[in-house]
Amino acid sequence: MGEVVSNKMTKTIVVRVERRFRHPKFKKVVTSSTKFYAHDEKSQAKVGDLVRIQETRPLSKTKNWRLVEILNADGSVRAAA
Repeated sequence: MGEVVSNKMTKTIVVRVERRFRHPKFKKVVTSSTKFYAHDEKSQAKVGDLVRIQETRPLSKTKNWRLVEILNADGSVRAAA
């Protein structure tokens, strides 16, 4: 699950996935994020949407994920696939 940060490409969205972990040396909670390129067939996702992505076969040089569903802010689900 992550947040859409860009939808400017055709049928592709960029999703930022954050994870929180305790730093091994300083024992402080650190937030780290990774960006994934995901396939959005119908171009439904908008910037700021919470989405669920799933790993799939390579679709291009950088795109190995696909959009499964779009989650609204209140927790309800809009089907994407």
